[in-house]
This record gives sequence, C-alpha cells and structure tokens, in this order.
Amino acid sequence: MVVVGVLALAALAGWLYLAFGHGAFWRTGPGLPEAARPDEWPEVAAVVPARDEAAVLPETLPTLLAQEYPGVFRVVLVDDGSGDGTAETAVRLAGGNSRLRVVAARERPPGWAGKVWAMSEGVQAAGEPRYLLFTDADIAYEPGVVEKLVSAAIADDRDLVSQMATLNTRTRWERVIVPAFVYFFAQLYPFRRVTRDGTRTAAAAGGCMLVRRGALAEAGGLAAIRDALIDDVALGRLIKRAGGRCRLDLGREVVSRRPYPRLADLWTMIARSAYHQLRYSPALLAGTVLGLLLLYAVPPAATIAGLAARSGVPLVAGALAWMLMAVTYSPMLRFYGLSPLRAPALPLVALMYAAMTLDSARRHRAGRGGAWKGRTAAAPSRR
Repeated sequence: MVVVGVLALAALAGWLYLAFGHGAFWRTGPGLPEAARPDEWPEVAAVVPARDEAAVLPETLPTLLAQEYPGVFRVVLVDDGSGDGTAETAVRLAGGNSRLRVVAARERPPGWAGKVWAMSEGVQAAGEPRYLLFTDADIAYEPGVVEKLVSAAIADDRDLVSQMATLNTRTRWERVIVPAFVYFFAQLYPFRRVTRDGTRTAAAAGGCMLVRRGALAEAGGLAAIRDALIDDVALGRLIKRAGGRCRLDLGREVVSRRPYPRLADLWTMIARSAYHQLRYSPALLAGTVLGLLLLYAVPPAATIAGLAARSGVPLVAGALAWMLMAVTYSPMLRFYGLSPLRAPALPLVALMYAAMTLDSARRHRAGRGGAWKGRTAAAPSRR
C-alpha cells in the first residue's frame, strides 16, 4: 500500500495543478465576445477543402452561403479528388449564388498533406481578401457568425480567431467519447493560454479559423506547415510563433454535422492523428500512456484499494484526485447537455484514449498511419 499511496499522492498533486494552475482549461465559456462593429468591413474569403463530402454538404454549405456579412464575402470550395460528386453537389446547392466558386485541386506535390494542399489551392483561388476563413465541409454556421468573427478579430487586433465546433452527441458512443475528446484537447491546449499574449501555448480548431491573410504570409504561408496532419494546431503555432495574436473559443454557433455512429468511426478519427501529435516518438508515446494511467487510472484504483485495505493515504488522496477530475469534467458534460453523473466514469474513457493512442502507433508501424478517406500520411521529414 505504500506504493499505492505514493502514486495516489502524485496523482492528487497533478490534479491540484490541473484544476487550479493550468489556465482554467475546464471552463467552457465565454465564447466570442460582443465587439464593436468596424467602420469598414474587410473582404473575407472562406476556403472549404472537400473530399467526398457530397452527403454532408446539404446540411452545411447553405449555412455558409447564407451569411449576411456587410462586406464582400466569398466561398471557395476546393474539390480534393472526390469520387462522389462533391463539386456537382456544391454547385447544385448554390443555385447560381455568385458567392461560390468551386475549384479542383491540382495533383498534390510530394511532402504536402492532403488537406493542407487543398487549403493552399483555395488560398490561391481566393485572390487577396484581408481575411481567410478556413472551415471544413461538415461545419454548419448559425446566422451572423462570420460578422462576429471579423468584429472580434478587428476589435481586439487578433490575427487568428478560431471557434471549436460543437460536435455530434446523438449516438451512445458519441456521448461517451466526444465530450472527453474536447476536454482532453482543452487540457493539452488551454484556450485561455492560447488567447493570452506571451505564452507558448498555441492551437486552433480546424472547423473554423479566421486568419488575417497578411499575418499568414508573414509567417511563411501554408507551405510552412505543408506536411501537418493536424493542420489546425500547426496553423495556430505558426501564427503565434511569428508574433501573431490568437484567440480560441468553444462555441455553440459553429456546429459539426459529421456523424460518428459507431465506436470504430470515433476510434479511427482519434487514432489517425494521435501518434502524429506525439511526433512519432516512442518516448513521448510511453510518457503519454504512463501519464494517462497516473492521472486517470490511479485515483479510482487507489480509492478502491484504500477502502479494501482501510488505508487512509491511498483512500483520501485517490478520492480527492478522482473528485477533482469529475468536477473539472462536469462543465464539458453540461455544455453537451449531458448529466454530470457521467463524470466519475471519465477514467474508463481515458483508458480507451490510451488504447487509441497505442493503436495509432501500431497503425503507423504497419504503414497505415494517418489513413483517412483513402489516403495514408507518411511521417513528416525532420526540418
């Protein structure tokens, strides 16, 4: 029980730091601020990389085309080698709307990740707007969102304003996995630290990223992150490390319509990029898995062991760590309209994430790393 007690105390120390010293990562508000309207509305071009998205476009593209933006607003949809009639579907949905331009991505050069190349093709076709709105084909927008994004960027002098989309939680497995996914993302990249100037924490959420075109060019353009599998985090880092000012929020006005009805769908979504995020490092993989076990598995295990052995230190330390874990997870559950009574089960979900991370490494070793929509991403070269 001495070892269990030491591990429980270490886990408790970790949770005390996470709860009170880690940028309040667990808070889900306040979202985009109400900002003053600018005197002049700059031109904005939305860039939508799309590969085999014909099924979801009817739920999303019309919401983007219908944005009542006071300035010039255009949408460039990049058909990235689709085989399901994505381009034709987009044209039909636009119904002659002059805002939409559909372009076909050229053959992807060596060294470029598929999505980043499609984004680059969209930038080239967009002309010279002041702002670029990088968004995904599965993202739906509430009315007025583009106007609010631009107002927030100008009023607070931000080079990047990003909204993490609200994801689907319609199915049983989505309700288990999705809130934890957003919670873990916020734990890795606390939104308030991303927004705070002078911190090294940088990230963005790929479903909705409004970027000042000049800031992107000054940072080296998309070519600087051409091999990024996790393009949103890479873009946030690129802008912030070049001296740009960023803002990242969790909002309800930007919504993903992509369904993940089966556990296998969610598993693939996470496993495709987890090992990439660890820079394909076995040492980082081992450290991550051990860290997950310490923070999430030890508290309930120590609590149960302490109860069984009537040992005070493991019981008290484990229970306190478990309580802090559940308390910090509850706001995310409430954000998704789920009961906080689910919070104590977070250790089980964390163990699933550890398994997904290990599976991500296994897939990479088997030559299937980053497999998505018929493509397999190779590990990036060291630069």
